[in-house]
Amino acid sequence: MAAIAYEPRRPNIASANVQLPAVRDYEQVDNEITSTLRPTKAWFLMLIISIGCLGLGVGAFLYQLHQGLGVAGYNPPVMWGVYIITFVFWVGIGHAGTLISAILYLFRAGFRTTIYRCAEAMTVFAVMTAGLFPIIHLGRPWKFFWLIPYPNWRLLWPQFKSPLVWDVFAISTYLTISTTFLFVGLIPDIAVLRDRETNPLRKKILAFLSFGWRNTEREWRHFARAYLFLAAVSTPLVLSVHSVVSFDFAMALTPGWHTTIFPPYFVAGAIFSGVGMVFTIIIPIRKYFRLQHFVTLNHLDAAAKLALTTSLIVGCAYLIEFFIAWYGGVKAEQDFFWNRVFGQWWWAAWIMLTCNMILPLSLFSQKLRRNPTWLWILSIFINIGMWFERFVIVVPSLSHEFEPWMWTTYAPTWVDYSILIGSFGWFFMWFLLFVRQFPVIAISETKEIVPPRVRHAHAHTPEDAEDFEPQTGRAH
Repeated sequence: MAAIAYEPRRPNIASANVQLPAVRDYEQVDNEITSTLRPTKAWFLMLIISIGCLGLGVGAFLYQLHQGLGVAGYNPPVMWGVYIITFVFWVGIGHAGTLISAILYLFRAGFRTTIYRCAEAMTVFAVMTAGLFPIIHLGRPWKFFWLIPYPNWRLLWPQFKSPLVWDVFAISTYLTISTTFLFVGLIPDIAVLRDRETNPLRKKILAFLSFGWRNTEREWRHFARAYLFLAAVSTPLVLSVHSVVSFDFAMALTPGWHTTIFPPYFVAGAIFSGVGMVFTIIIPIRKYFRLQHFVTLNHLDAAAKLALTTSLIVGCAYLIEFFIAWYGGVKAEQDFFWNRVFGQWWWAAWIMLTCNMILPLSLFSQKLRRNPTWLWILSIFINIGMWFERFVIVVPSLSHEFEPWMWTTYAPTWVDYSILIGSFGWFFMWFLLFVRQFPVIAISETKEIVPPRVRHAHAHTPEDAEDFEPQTGRAH
């Protein structure tokens, strides 16, 4: 039987950390995870909504292309607005995937096993979305290739001292490595789909994508080494990519930007927002496809602790920003931070502080950490709060610089909001197409923590599985 033939033969890295009491054997893993590939009415509805949102964004972009950037709500000197805010937001969303799939893999964190595939796919599509916004932000987007260093007869090269050029290298590298990492991890699972497929054309496509995988000892040995190597290469990207993005701000002299805390502050915020998006996606998938016995409450509890930790780091960074402004004694900085919290932009700042600092404190409660409904609601607030964090960084600084005569306001237009909505449509369209074609939970790694053909005496249903501890299997 194909389901039994694909017993994983690489070293078991997760069984010491987590168990799946309600998962009985490899056949159940294959059958229930591959069942998520069947199209449903809800899937088609979500896809239509996503494409509709994308169409709205494309229409707004074409209108902007015809009328010019003036329709985007820019108000000099506020020449960075929703587009750069959303660019940083989507880059941050992609960081949780690399953290969960690469760093936690190196640290042998077992709770990543059934959620990392979703996070990896989220990373790729989030970076694809982020890469669109520097182009949308350009006055002449058809000239975007000028940012790329390529041999040309005019001997024109990008300004390598510009952080915006650094972004091009960071995003392209991150997208390349993340896509490769995702695809390599998919190879054994694609082989499972290949052997279960009955459609001849689709079977040939899957056979090509699986590179003739036969589940031999030699293949698993090379696979484990390649996966470990890619995890080690991907790990520095978590720290470097968003650090480079933070240089867009930290290299400027604008009040609120010129600070050395931005790189670690941005990295922590990126991981925090990424974990929030993981909850936003995996909890509905877990509920709709009845995968509670794969993505258990123990997995959600551990991921919630990660969200709480990064929230505390981000909150500490907020407070350090205020301390630096006070201790530095620069009046422009002090006035700016006072204006941020109690002045013109108080509403945005308090949305940020409430969503990113206050509400996540609820995760100190184990009961709430193990409540999927609350985690999903909180994840929505985290996503909102992290978008407003970037808003608070970008807009108040540009609208309240050194000279009072330059102080101004900023109001996004329907074009800004339409393109923002379109970015979510673009992201979810690709993600929905992905979950229709490939397993959203890794089949091969899940089998590593499932004893073959062993039935547990105490847990045979998804509901029972959620009441077991990961290490001992004892009931709470």
